[in-house]
Amino acid sequence: MNYNVRGENIEVTQALRDYVEKKIGKLERYFNDTPDSNVNVNLKVYNDKNTKVEVTIPMSDLVLRAEEFNPDMYAAIDLISDKLERQIRKHKTKVNRKFREKGSINQLFASAADAEASAAIVDVEEDNELEVVRNKRFDLKPMDSEEAILQMNMLGHSFFVFTNAETNVTNVVYKRNDGRYGLIEPS
Repeated sequence: MNYNVRGENIEVTQALRDYVEKKIGKLERYFNDTPDSNVNVNLKVYNDKNTKVEVTIPMSDLVLRAEEFNPDMYAAIDLISDKLERQIRKHKTKVNRKFREKGSINQLFASAADAEASAAIVDVEEDNELEVVRNKRFDLKPMDSEEAILQMNMLGHSFFVFTNAETNVTNVVYKRNDGRYGLIEPS
């Protein structure tokens, strides 16, 4: 993995860089082959002495992403490493369950015997059954993104699915953590 560690309002020291690489590098044990991907780490310090760590790891079949706020930068890195590990275990459980029925195992992930946390993977599988508890059907009304944001706010939802009136393609608008809005369009 190639590490790209950036700092905003903080100088990224060699000790901090080494700590990030050590903690995120532990995730490699969940893969058969070390993924050849870039690990983007953004370290931010705010005026109120709070810190934020964002990690994004784009890979061929999935994108691992997590962010964590904490007054202590090293504690935030520890917490984000745990979050990413949970994401990998959850995805691995889902992939293994899907391919177990077909008789083939996806070779992206190491076998449970190879990973140190095989008991934890079993616990995650039992605790996090992926179950759809509600289905909704609705007509997608053609509109622009501004109207979709207004509809989303009127409904009190954090996202809204609509047909883009200009492109006639299904889009999603969503409210971001910073209070602004995002638009998801198919490529």
